[in-house]
Amino acid sequence: MLDIKHIDPELLVALEDRPDFDIWQNLPETRVKLKKFAESLDAHLPIMDHVVFADYQIPEAGDNADLRVRVYRPVKTDGPLPGLLWIHGGGYVMGSIDVEVGLMQRLVDEVGCVVVSVEYRLAPEHPYPAPLDDCYQALAWLFARSAELGIDEENVAIGGISAGAGLASGLALMARDRGDYRIVYQLLLCPMLDDLNEQPSTHMDLTGIGWDRRSNQKGWQAYLAGHYDANVHDYAVPSRVDDLSRLPPAYLSVGSLDLFLDENLRYARRLLAAEVPTELHVFPGGMHGFEYRVPGARLSSRAHYLNYEILRHAFRR
Repeated sequence: MLDIKHIDPELLVALEDRPDFDIWQNLPETRVKLKKFAESLDAHLPIMDHVVFADYQIPEAGDNADLRVRVYRPVKTDGPLPGLLWIHGGGYVMGSIDVEVGLMQRLVDEVGCVVVSVEYRLAPEHPYPAPLDDCYQALAWLFARSAELGIDEENVAIGGISAGAGLASGLALMARDRGDYRIVYQLLLCPMLDDLNEQPSTHMDLTGIGWDRRSNQKGWQAYLAGHYDANVHDYAVPSRVDDLSRLPPAYLSVGSLDLFLDENLRYARRLLAAEVPTELHVFPGGMHGFEYRVPGARLSSRAHYLNYEILRHAFRR
């Protein structure tokens, strides 16, 4: 097991409170348990009355008649605001927009934007391309409803955490190639980008600490419908894409004790080589998703501060 002394001390509470069960033994049951756990974490953040939210159904979302998005916005606005399409994490198999209320309200309040969070379908019941298609439909809906939502359609970014950031990366590639929508920025927090598990950090022993090698393999197998290590489409696995040029500017952040450390470093270097303006931050002692798991820790506060500052700069606010 990884020496615990390397973890930021304030993050140790996440290890003490982490649910102790095999998440893969019964995935439907795991989703329920982890949703309750995530809701308990989010409940520590105060609800903001001056940031309201409402759910919408997207009726034109292809074969997903139940696609739901949640829109967060400030009560008081002065004209159209920048928009962020946010994509939750969960290894492509878990997660929900229902467990991020406090965090999304705080983001809206700090940045001064409108957030549209998408409840995409989950693998293995709905493997690629269903989750990414849902995200694209949500992006299309955001632009189509921009006037109603009070969003400046010339100032729209995409972002996410973990698998959500992986989907955001795929979405940026898809939007570039289709040319339907202009994205000004991509906020990629510990993105899940590479299905091969060949980078050095994927061999770290993260037992009991966070998303580990076994979970990563199973998550990718579910998302890629069992075709693990196959020649899959670039949108499904952004690390496999040959051409990263003409993508929106990007910010990547990752903890030093994250399975995704090396694949994130490599992706950032490749973006830079493709002349995509890119910023990268590695947080010493941070495990996967630490800023969500322990939002009150000082390291998490630094991570959130940078997220807000990055978006304000991207939105020219």
